[in-house]
Amino acid sequence: MSRAPGGQVLGLDTLVRLGRELRPPATPRRLPVPEGMTAPLGCDAVAVPAACGPLVLPRLPRVGCVYADEAHWWWIVPSDSDYALQWPAPARYAVGAVLPDTPHAHGPRLIHRPDGTLPYTPPIPLYLALCRVTGTTPGWSRPISA
Repeated sequence: MSRAPGGQVLGLDTLVRLGRELRPPATPRRLPVPEGMTAPLGCDAVAVPAACGPLVLPRLPRVGCVYADEAHWWWIVPSDSDYALQWPAPARYAVGAVLPDTPHAHGPRLIHRPDGTLPYTPPIPLYLALCRVTGTTPGWSRPISA
């Protein structure tokens, strides 16, 4: 407990809230679409642990923009590529290609840029490759219980 001016006692929740209000809101960091490329279908991203990236890459018929840092590899996919898909763990789906708060000052670096002007990795082959690497059965192949 702490005393505010005027003798009012402030609880921990109030002190935490006040501390957060003093900080400017963080601007979300997004994976950039490289210069000269367009994203007419919007832009989301799928992240996997860095150890999985090299296992997924050769399984893809077409690879769009891929970014990497020490912890993750990120694939650019069209917006809403999570519609009716439950991406297999440990993959993470990032709407708007927004990066989570990370200790890395510069963010992931571009490690693959496709020919052409579209940054996308096709989501269904990426999903299937991730299922294969993680040993997950694709959602549409699972038995349905009545």
